[in-house]
Amino acid sequence: MARVVRVQDISDSRLDPFARLTDHQLRRGLEEGRGLFVAESRTVVEVALDCGVEPISLLVDERDLEASAPVLERVGDDVEAYVVPHEQVARLTGFRLARGLLCAMRRPPRRSVSEVVAPARRVAVLEDLVDVANVGALFRNAAALGADAVLLSPRCADPLSRRAVRVSMGCALKLPWARAEAGEWPAATLAHLRELGFTCLALALEPGAAPLDELAPAAGERRALLFGNEGYGLSRAALAACDRSVVIPMARGVDSLNVAASSAVAFWQLFR
Repeated sequence: MARVVRVQDISDSRLDPFARLTDHQLRRGLEEGRGLFVAESRTVVEVALDCGVEPISLLVDERDLEASAPVLERVGDDVEAYVVPHEQVARLTGFRLARGLLCAMRRPPRRSVSEVVAPARRVAVLEDLVDVANVGALFRNAAALGADAVLLSPRCADPLSRRAVRVSMGCALKLPWARAEAGEWPAATLAHLRELGFTCLALALEPGAAPLDELAPAAGERRALLFGNEGYGLSRAALAACDRSVVIPMARGVDSLNVAASSAVAFWQLFR
């Protein structure tokens, strides 16, 4: 069980990962296996533990200590649980904790694109999404609706940023994912997928795009579905590297859906 340590002074440096370090600073050291991320809420922390992620330390709202006991009991006594008075928690973190619990955890080792896609039949590919909430929601949709893996462009937002992990409800830890190398995106990465037998489909408002409901799920076919940036969509280079574009039919003059919402529709139609 975690060692409970009561902390009154919120300037204590042991609390830095939970409040004073940015996602970028937590991620630093990833190459050496020292990068961290922060999981928020009992549900997300339990999913992370189920996935074998290593806990480093916990921050617990004193008011929620009893409710957090099942999580504290799951970790070893080499993990400290810093218990902070309730009235101090919001001052420390800048927000009210979801169910009073945060956990600093070791980032899983990086995976290569080849390692992630080799066993997969359905792959979601994200190019340059900037909103971490969209990334988190897309991971949750992908996990729920049939994707086997997720690929990220070099500049796509981090799925293990605190908000992305929370919005994904831990699905960013359940699904295998990899980030493409800068020099290989997009042409070489998508060419590799096609060499492995994937049909690369771009969800894009392009002339001649096929309505989604015309593409029935195909038994045995390997499919990669690409989603682009919230503002300008997929790059011309990514579109050129795909086999075809697809579009969700719209009514009442609406041209598109938010990328997270559109991913749910597309996964349901193409990945089930």
